[in-house]
Amino acid sequence: MKAYIVGVGMTKFEKPETRDWQYWDMAEEAGAAALADASVTYRDIEQAAVGYCFQPSTAGQRAVYGLGLTGIPVYNVNNNCATGSTVLMMARQFVEGGGSDCVLALGFEKMARGPLGGGGGSDGGAGGFRTSPVARHYGIMAAAHGFEMTPPTAQIFGNAAREHMERYGTTEAQLAAVAAKNHRHSAGNPYAQFQDPYTVGEVLAAKTVHRPLTRLQCSPTSDGAAAAVVVSERFADRHGLGERAVEIAAQAMTTDTEDSFASGTCIDAVGLPMSREAARQVYESAGIGADDVDVIELHDCFSINELLTYEALGLCGEGESGALVESGATTHGGRWVVNPSGGLISKGHPLGATGIAQAAELTWQLRGEAGPRQVPDARTGLAHNIGLGGAAVVTLLRR
Repeated sequence: MKAYIVGVGMTKFEKPETRDWQYWDMAEEAGAAALADASVTYRDIEQAAVGYCFQPSTAGQRAVYGLGLTGIPVYNVNNNCATGSTVLMMARQFVEGGGSDCVLALGFEKMARGPLGGGGGSDGGAGGFRTSPVARHYGIMAAAHGFEMTPPTAQIFGNAAREHMERYGTTEAQLAAVAAKNHRHSAGNPYAQFQDPYTVGEVLAAKTVHRPLTRLQCSPTSDGAAAAVVVSERFADRHGLGERAVEIAAQAMTTDTEDSFASGTCIDAVGLPMSREAARQVYESAGIGADDVDVIELHDCFSINELLTYEALGLCGEGESGALVESGATTHGGRWVVNPSGGLISKGHPLGATGIAQAAELTWQLRGEAGPRQVPDARTGLAHNIGLGGAAVVTLLRR
């Protein structure tokens, strides 16, 4: 049985503590928007999968209680930064398995100001990696590069950038070009946390977080929520939703394999092998390749990860991603438009909401509803979402 997204909604992503709201307030705002977009009510929802990383158990129930008290099953999900896409995958599986005809996928995050710690919530900070679920990943980094007193996530990705530069000749300007592109894209997105464009020079001149990454090349902590209504084909037909339905044509989740650690590099430890494998599975399932995709939302938590993901998704060969972004192939007028929303770097990154927000952007793109950031004639969209520890989810949407 096929699964379709028929409604999406999200809050504006904002700097933590910008608004005086609780996580259930943002969840209700995004969920209500998705229900309205789908022209259904909460009573049509048979199950809900809810994702977040920094709230206690059963926060998912509290998050949906503002939408209705119907007694449906609610599943609480935490898969690090891939939480949102994991929630969407669960919703798809509920529908494709025939157990439900209408499911709500909801993700949210209310975060603290400042950089993320070592992964896994409260044990963050300079030494948090020692007891974190991602200790093995940080151990790879420490063995190859040592450990410095900079934010751990920026450090491991920054070291991946150094490795890419040393191995392939990637330049700091090419890394900065990723951020400049995504900040430029976000100027047309009213939901984005940042909407100011920056030049490559301005990106390079920003404060260094962990060399070579500057502040404008790092995704911020954010508050926000996103939601999607996922339905069966029969539900869509019965409710006259076919014209607005976007098919989840293929989807795959992978986790770390031996390849993630065998090379001893940060490039592999931050997820390149699992991203590559997830993309391979999706292309094989859908019977297409990267050249058949029109628009892409990918996990640019740091500028280097966008370059690594170009290679994982097959947009270019190994080591060619710096030249690809510099060529203009991944912006409007190029071969693909990557992160038309502004991506994590500029749109924001409330961990539990990110993967669903990617699906929301692609749904608007495929419907032709993305306004000034619209990709002309977009029919196929690809989403990529990763979490250290690890999980990579690649989703193909088709209209």
